[in-house]
Amino acid sequence: MPRASKSSPEKKIQVVLSVLRGEATAAEAGRKAGVSEQTVHNWKRVFLESGRDGLAQGHKRRSSRELELEAENEELKAALGEAHVQLRVW
Repeated sequence: MPRASKSSPEKKIQVVLSVLRGEATAAEAGRKAGVSEQTVHNWKRVFLESGRDGLAQGHKRRSSRELELEAENEELKAALGEAHVQLRVW
């Protein structure tokens, strides 16, 4: 289980933005923030994938049940869209 983060979302964003702007390397930014270079790279990846919300949420792993429901939801949306098209054509 991942450890709880001691860094606020605002601090994470500041660190990531300093790296993205080229003001510091990940290693330099990590030393200054008191975290590892790998942590900075992880924050950067999460920020680029999910923006500020991703950093605010932290490590939330989705359960297999949630993933199953999400997949089923997508299948049902596709089926509904196909049915709608068939009704419009009919």
